[in-house]
Amino acid sequence: MQIRPFQPVDEESVIVLWERCELTRPWNDPRRDIARKLAEDPSLFLVGVEAGTVIASAMAGYDGHRGWVHYLAIHPDHQGQGLGTSLLAAVERALQARGCPKLMLMVRNEHPELVEYYRRQGYDDGDFVTLGKRLIADD
Repeated sequence: MQIRPFQPVDEESVIVLWERCELTRPWNDPRRDIARKLAEDPSLFLVGVEAGTVIASAMAGYDGHRGWVHYLAIHPDHQGQGLGTSLLAAVERALQARGCPKLMLMVRNEHPELVEYYRRQGYDDGDFVTLGKRLIADD
């Protein structure tokens, strides 16, 4: 798998990937999420490509205090091959190069197997609760 920055031609393939990996939600328009990321810092939006096909994605950000990774997805047909570990390591390297001291991510409760995966990658739950508030509705 080749890891490279997202390109606009990847949009449809990435959305299909996110849908296949059950990352999309009715209240989050993936096209708007992509447009917002491209307007903010496109260099931290990575895709994994194999034989010209997008099979992985990771959308990261850094606010000067900590980094976040969202939409980390590996096509189900390619899971279990170490591609997620490779993509996550690429995100970590990109953030470390910016001086980012800590990387955060969220896993939905309906995916306990992913919690275990991330624990094996060195992530822990910490003593905090993540809260959110929608400022702009996508519907």
